[in-house]
Amino acid sequence: MTFLTQLAKRRSIYCIGNNIDMHNNDLEHLILQAIRLSPSSFNSQSSRAVILFDQSHLKFWDMVFDRLSHMIPAEALPRTKSKIECFSMGKGTVLFYEDQHVIKQLQQQYSSYAAGFPIWSEHSTAMAQFAVWLALTEHNIGASLQHYGMLVEQQVSQEFSIPTHWSLSAQLVFGSIEDVAKEKTFIDDHLRFKTFD
Repeated sequence: MTFLTQLAKRRSIYCIGNNIDMHNNDLEHLILQAIRLSPSSFNSQSSRAVILFDQSHLKFWDMVFDRLSHMIPAEALPRTKSKIECFSMGKGTVLFYEDQHVIKQLQQQYSSYAAGFPIWSEHSTAMAQFAVWLALTEHNIGASLQHYGMLVEQQVSQEFSIPTHWSLSAQLVFGSIEDVAKEKTFIDDHLRFKTFD
């Protein structure tokens, strides 16, 4: 599979299941390698990850729904519950973090660029997230990127003993593909690209 073919194959898959042939150890190795090989500014290697399988995965999404159930209107609760249940039915979730100690050390070491390091940290985690997503896609595993961290970060940190200087960025929930993604549409290229000789 060429890289562009793999890019085209990668989609946000929301209807996922637990029907994956790969063993947890193999999935862990795949995810670790994808993150390890991802680029980072100044070779900071600031990306961190927590991989939740099976019961820990379920526990995380229970936390998310419990928090949401106290925030959203009652009429929106059934739809939200259905959405979270779709995630819960997957195989696992990767929690992506950035190590703030690393960022602060770089800010001190390269003070002229201090303002840029938090931004470049976001670039690093985005590339790590994308690398894991593509690696899962290559093995016909569906995934979608979620952003519920701000709701449950403290609770998750306590539950899974996460260092306080790790900042939660995003969650990639993954599993077997149980339904095809909707057709992807694109805006006109001239609205996005400029080329000069």
